[in-house]
Amino acid sequence: MTDIVAPSLSTYQDDVTFQRYEESKHERPYLGPGWEAHGDLTGKLNEYYSIPELCDYLKQKHHGKKRFKKITLQFPDALVADSAIVVQLIQKALEENDNHGDDVESTVVIEAVDHNDSHKHKEKDDCKKTCLNCKCSDDIEGEKDVKQQVWILADTAYSSCCIDEVAAGHVGSDIVVHFGDACLNTIQKLQAVYVFGKPYLELDRVVEKFKETYSTEDKVILMADAPYTRHLPELFNALTPFFANIAYTDIDLELANNAKIVGFESSSHREVFRFSSRVIKGLEELQEDDLSEFKLFHITTPQPPHLLFLSTKFSEMTTYEPMDNSTNSGPFPSLMKRYRYMQMARAAGTIGILVNTLSLRNTNEVIKTVSNKIREAGKKHYMFVVGKPNVAKLANFESIELWCILGCGQGGIILDQSNEFYKPIITPYELEMALNPVVTWTGQWCTGFDELLKEEQDAETNSDEDIPNSPDSKDDDEDDIPQFNPVTGKLISTSRPLRQIQHLEIDAVSQDSKDQGQLVKAFSKSLAIKGTVSTSAQYLQNRAWSGLGSDFTDTDVDPEGAVVEQGRGGVARGYDFDIRKDK
Repeated sequence: MTDIVAPSLSTYQDDVTFQRYEESKHERPYLGPGWEAHGDLTGKLNEYYSIPELCDYLKQKHHGKKRFKKITLQFPDALVADSAIVVQLIQKALEENDNHGDDVESTVVIEAVDHNDSHKHKEKDDCKKTCLNCKCSDDIEGEKDVKQQVWILADTAYSSCCIDEVAAGHVGSDIVVHFGDACLNTIQKLQAVYVFGKPYLELDRVVEKFKETYSTEDKVILMADAPYTRHLPELFNALTPFFANIAYTDIDLELANNAKIVGFESSSHREVFRFSSRVIKGLEELQEDDLSEFKLFHITTPQPPHLLFLSTKFSEMTTYEPMDNSTNSGPFPSLMKRYRYMQMARAAGTIGILVNTLSLRNTNEVIKTVSNKIREAGKKHYMFVVGKPNVAKLANFESIELWCILGCGQGGIILDQSNEFYKPIITPYELEMALNPVVTWTGQWCTGFDELLKEEQDAETNSDEDIPNSPDSKDDDEDDIPQFNPVTGKLISTSRPLRQIQHLEIDAVSQDSKDQGQLVKAFSKSLAIKGTVSTSAQYLQNRAWSGLGSDFTDTDVDPEGAVVEQGRGGVARGYDFDIRKDK
């Protein structure tokens, strides 16, 4: 009997076809120079990610059973090349633990049933039902410990610095192991483990660049992303003999809460001041207002939102790239564009709330706060949950005049420095300032949710007090005050579409009975529906093409109609009129 071979359903492919798909050599500069010569990539990654310490944590047991049965590993794009080797190392360590502990676990289970659960054991002896239909065997099967499973989360839906609870929930994960740089934002549901890694850094070159950049009298604070923070205490000790006014930042371990940080130890210097997700050390005393007197030396370039935030806190900022031993002192993202977008928000009538994360703490509270503020200002809002927003995704919603993004302050906010997006994108902090009657901006730029919620609580506390400028004390004729766009200077009438229209009669003229059922025709010609301005109707009227038949006006239509004529017939290769011409 001949073997049956499956038919080939694909086109012919040879070596030339796959030349452009050849796997290129992965560069790993974070492992340091010369790691390729040894050829022990597995050993290097085992040390870089502290795999033994990580596996010891994953082997934890609760009441004799494995605590974490489903494990998900989250990698950023820069570290995805290491994911396959890391999974092999973790699975090998977990399987060795299972093979070594099988006999011991089975003995413990037997003793627990014989001594501690004698009453239930007697009930099983008296039971005459079959094991398939009887519930007395449920606890016996429950004692059977399942094998730990590992998944890779390579394509996260939101910021790579945040724990992706949504992707982990697709497999019912018990724990998420996050590799690389992290913002340490508190998550709500899952257990988390952070593995920053141990990147290579040549301190002598950093010290030399630092001396070239600053004078001995300058006040400087050292900072780095989470992986390179482990080098800051040693760098601080190397610079202290030459610079008197110098400090450094360390990871704020209190932000991690119940999360485990593997392969990282905090320094022994005294904590002086908490700043963002860091703790400043190395000085006797420091206040937040004093940060404006210091310069910042940051190892690696932060993501644009965090870079803008840091540039507003310090008098000067310099970034250092360990890969090519270069420094950069700007230009960095400017607040001037943020101020312009904030002014555009004052004239916007329809605001889209763009949720870029679902894992951060207080996300629901911030959504509620922002929605209430928009509604109180007389504006309309719509909420969108979009993973990895881009120009094409947001361009689908043309009626949105402005976006308010809710995301991680380190990498989940879109600054749009190259003007790619069609509509402005602002933060909740900028939106709050735009909705205030009087704009007062001190030059600070806040990205966290805590500041917004704190101001909301203060406003609720003072709500019972008699404020002269409160909405109740305003003139009833305030709606009649003309409003102008602060950016273009044009007169606008739809910046507050939810305000009640009492003095303007712009409702649609009553339609004939035969046209009242045509909802699209009726509402598209109305600028006000139930006393409020319809931004959708206004947007539809301003479009050059608003649907089928919109290119004909009332004067172009013949009331008697037109004669029905026979159209073109046939197929594409030979229509009727082509056949007649050939004949």
